[in-house]
Amino acid sequence: MKSFVLSLAVLAAALLSGAAAAQPADSLARRAALMEARYLKSIYRTDAAIERLSALIMPGVFDEEVLSELADCHFTNGDYETAAGTYQLLSLHEPGNLSYQVRQMQLAYRMKDYLTAAQKGREILQQDSIPAVAALAGDAYNLAGLADSALLCYRQALALKPRNEAVVSKAANLLLTAKDYDGVLSMTGDYLAMDPDNFTVAPIRGLAYYLSAQYDSATVVFKRLEDLGADNYPLHYYLGQSYWNTNITYEAEKELLKAWAIDSSDANLAWSIAAVEAEMYRSFEKAVKPWLEKAETMIQPDSALVSRIHQQYGTGYYGREQFDKAIEHYQEAYRHNPSFIQALSTIAYCYERQKKYKQALEYYEKYLRVARPGSRGYEFAKKSIEYIKGELFMEEK
Repeated sequence: MKSFVLSLAVLAAALLSGAAAAQPADSLARRAALMEARYLKSIYRTDAAIERLSALIMPGVFDEEVLSELADCHFTNGDYETAAGTYQLLSLHEPGNLSYQVRQMQLAYRMKDYLTAAQKGREILQQDSIPAVAALAGDAYNLAGLADSALLCYRQALALKPRNEAVVSKAANLLLTAKDYDGVLSMTGDYLAMDPDNFTVAPIRGLAYYLSAQYDSATVVFKRLEDLGADNYPLHYYLGQSYWNTNITYEAEKELLKAWAIDSSDANLAWSIAAVEAEMYRSFEKAVKPWLEKAETMIQPDSALVSRIHQQYGTGYYGREQFDKAIEHYQEAYRHNPSFIQALSTIAYCYERQKKYKQALEYYEKYLRVARPGSRGYEFAKKSIEYIKGELFMEEK
């Protein structure tokens, strides 16, 4: 292989200095060697093909055909640096050869030099509108973290080849990340007009509806996919959540339980099921509490979720008039989420129901300090404080 590298250096020096390299003699032996090398390459014996081709390189002779085969062998073999050097040499000899330029783009991409790959793609597209090149340039920009440039390339690829679900899904996911839900719906709508039940693009459209709070439309998309045979965690999870947000709790319960059967590692799903069971007036002890316990055992330190779990516990115990337990959980809910100020007035009311007026007064006053004056909760707390002060006055007598 050293002789090959040296030959490349000699040829490159000759080209850069303007010297005219001799053309190869098209002998029978050369033809036979090329045929043998191509056969070896076709059966993936690339090392043997490289050895055979390297033997054909002669000092001072620029054999483009042999070099092109060598470059392809190195590319196939995963020796990207050698392949890139060879294609660079070939491009110097023949700058207008798009095949060499496309290979250079692919090599830059595989060597994770994404900006170079993207730039090479843009240069190629100025010469010829190739959908695959536009798509790969989009991928390169995407991996380089340049979402806007990636979208431009993806849109160009789709203008050239609209029916490309891989490009649509990548572009639509970028729009989802940017929270451009209208953009997602427009792009996926154009594609689904050609392929209505596509299992790759339709879920993205459903998610855009869900994230933009268009729950009825999300339900239609996800239910259609389910009817077509789709059966996966995201489908059942988002269909269940869509049913729940449109108050179709019975269907929500079914879908969320299907999601749980596929993946039982999501604490938020366990909490959602607990909340649905509670809304359906199922037994707190038998139906709601077990799901809250599941969520509690698996949660990571997520204060908002912990607060919601304790809130649901508190609601369950409050409904059973087990006020001490309800107070304990509402205190935890407020500790983990201080913006949940309703917990303070609920704790106060629990104490009031137990006739523990001093504690009730303490929590009502805490609530008034953070509540919005004039709101229903604020007015309720004020009236409760008047009542409790009266009761405390009577106790002192």
